[in-house]
Amino acid sequence: MMMGLLPYSYVHAKEPSKSEIRAAQVRIEFTSSTLSQRLARGDAGIAGRPVRIDDPVRVASISKLVVALGVMRLVEMRKIDLDRDVNAYLGWSVRNPAFPDAPITMRDLLSHRSGLRDSVDYIVPLDGDLSQVLAQNKAWELRHPPGNYFSYANINSPLIAAVMEGATGERFDRLMAQLVLTPLQLDACYNWGAGCSAGQRAKAVTLLRPNGDIARDAPVNGADPCAVYPATNGSCDVEVLYKIGKNGSAFSPQGGLRISAQDLAKIGQLLLKHGKPLLSEAVFDEMVSPAWTFDGSNGDDDKGYFKAYGLGVHLLDDGKGGQWIGHVGEAYSLRAGLWVNPKSGRGFVQYVTMVDEFAPVGHCFAACP
Repeated sequence: MMMGLLPYSYVHAKEPSKSEIRAAQVRIEFTSSTLSQRLARGDAGIAGRPVRIDDPVRVASISKLVVALGVMRLVEMRKIDLDRDVNAYLGWSVRNPAFPDAPITMRDLLSHRSGLRDSVDYIVPLDGDLSQVLAQNKAWELRHPPGNYFSYANINSPLIAAVMEGATGERFDRLMAQLVLTPLQLDACYNWGAGCSAGQRAKAVTLLRPNGDIARDAPVNGADPCAVYPATNGSCDVEVLYKIGKNGSAFSPQGGLRISAQDLAKIGQLLLKHGKPLLSEAVFDEMVSPAWTFDGSNGDDDKGYFKAYGLGVHLLDDGKGGQWIGHVGEAYSLRAGLWVNPKSGRGFVQYVTMVDEFAPVGHCFAACP
């Protein structure tokens, strides 16, 4: 089914009527130079407002792949060394308490082999300190040293963001806009920070639970009144309270990218073009080559869900001889996937909303639940 763009005419600033809303279903197929097919069905979380392929949506963990592109740009600029102890960039110490002499590297963090675990809250308040979160024993896998064992964990991402900030002196959202979003001419941003145009917030797809309750991005006109995780006292004064290199979580590097399916397809096209125009082929190859491959005991494969992982990139065997690279996104009743097949030169991005949180987890590959 081919669909063109519908004119954007209005935004409701009220809670939608739950009984009338249809789940959004969006899919774009592409090659390295063309968008070959576009599908958009359902509502953008607002009854009567059809979802469009250029509506920004929170794409959950696909955000991690885009962050990895930013990291690899800093690698190419020689501002970050993938194998250097991240303490050299932070100005504070991060260590697994069971392995105090083992350095943790950006390569470990990007490939989920750092030893960090989501047994602590990876959402740090605006005035919070990530070092205090990571000082807790329960934040760590205490059986395996860094670099040895894979276990997917969101908490790696705030630390990655803090390292990026420490290496550059720039705030994470602004840094991602400078390194990735603006050069690719994407109208996108992390937690409605730098990179999005003034009108994007009002166009956002509101993520709803299956019963119609709002999960994220309630409809508003204008700017989001509190786009980041607020401080412990409820304040959202980012300019005053956010400390570069000390938090890393406020702009949600693990899942907070707001981007349209149309713009996300441009990320996919970059993957098909071996990183061009952002990365050299050598640096791109390092990003998408397997940093970890499951051998039966060297990680948590999540019942076969993970078989290989690069640097911020999930490597997927489709069981039919096809090898794909990309990432899945699953949060707030959204299921999404960005996947490309370098051999065939084709890829797709798709997402659905209003998914039951207890639906079987999949790759959002052949189909989204």
